[in-house]
Amino acid sequence: MPTSGRTLFRDAMAHLSAAVNVVTTDGPHGRGGITASAVCSVTDSPPTMLACINRSSALHDVLAGNGAVCINVLPADRQELARHFAGLTGLPMGERFDAGGQCWRAGRLGVPVLVDALASIEGRIVEMKGVGSHSVMFVEVEHIALRGDGDGLIYFGRNFHRLPRTVQPSAAG
Repeated sequence: MPTSGRTLFRDAMAHLSAAVNVVTTDGPHGRGGITASAVCSVTDSPPTMLACINRSSALHDVLAGNGAVCINVLPADRQELARHFAGLTGLPMGERFDAGGQCWRAGRLGVPVLVDALASIEGRIVEMKGVGSHSVMFVEVEHIALRGDGDGLIYFGRNFHRLPRTVQPSAAG
């Protein structure tokens, strides 16, 4: 696609709302995390997610090498954490985990889990496929922790936005 086509594609993708996640890992290849919005479910049998990670990212090989990850779905009040893990604040990787206080715990797979995430989805990378500049990492889910409250954080129009949680009316009545 010509350069103008790539620009048009990126502009179009800025209109695609997406949940904001921090994908974390720890293991023999190091500890790290990266903000990602290209994350979605694949199937519920077996429970599988995908995350698209730029191959030029320093964290790409760390994630692939460790094999275990946690997809932390961020609540609205964690925008600054998203900025840290996106590399927008200039904090070195080790300090990104220290930003925001004691907000991390070790998950069942030994990966960092955000204690106040809307959802923490731990799993193992079972397959990777290179597509253009990115790798699509297929993650088979082994453990999920859910939070029952909190607003969502989405990325739209090249900015973060709060997505209010709405209460659905009861079906009984």
